[in-house]
Amino acid sequence: MTSPDSRIEVPAEPTAFPLVEGATALIVIDMQRDFLLPGGFGESLGNDVSLLQRVVEPLAGLIAAARAVGVPVIHTREGHLPDLSDCPPAKLHRGAPSKRIGDPGPSGRILVRGEYGHDIVDELRPLPGEVVIDKPGKGAFYATDLQQVLADAGITQLIVTGVTTEVCVHTTTREANDRGYECLVVSDCVGSYFPEFQRVGLEMVKAQGGIFGWVASSDDVVAALASLSARTTTPA
Repeated sequence: MTSPDSRIEVPAEPTAFPLVEGATALIVIDMQRDFLLPGGFGESLGNDVSLLQRVVEPLAGLIAAARAVGVPVIHTREGHLPDLSDCPPAKLHRGAPSKRIGDPGPSGRILVRGEYGHDIVDELRPLPGEVVIDKPGKGAFYATDLQQVLADAGITQLIVTGVTTEVCVHTTTREANDRGYECLVVSDCVGSYFPEFQRVGLEMVKAQGGIFGWVASSDDVVAALASLSARTTTPA
């Protein structure tokens, strides 16, 4: 049973989020060059990638705050094997992008593992030892070992960040919710190419008393982590 002293209340919607010391991980979803930088898959779909780049600065601050207090940081990357054997036709041939998955682009083959564009942007580069989950789908649990990683670390709560809000962030949050994890989505550390999808995506998470989880700002989460740090460094 979690003692009251191991909890920190994070101001959030629809209610305060009870962050549990030692049971929380920060998950950073798909902050990849192919989604955030010109010439990648995101732009090939006709999107304004600058809308996602706004997430980088607040997310860098949140990652730093998590690392400072020992909260595990888990990164994900969406992408496929070089032969595209794990990319179903329903995904590969969907829509009419200017470049499809596997096509050559300025940062290598689009959304192919091992290519420069598939990797995480420099500002958010994982540290040695941090977990990086390579996933073929939208959700971070599908065809990955994420659940085992979380179970082995005793994680029951996820601070959810990354892109895009209505696709990979939402899918992962829903998957996590079904598996019993408590999810806190950080509003300015998730992003969408569509402002309306961003707004509605966050509303859906916290609707009906938090049907999928909680929503908070990075300022409030960072402040809570700072108070955790102060608690652990204050002499008895």
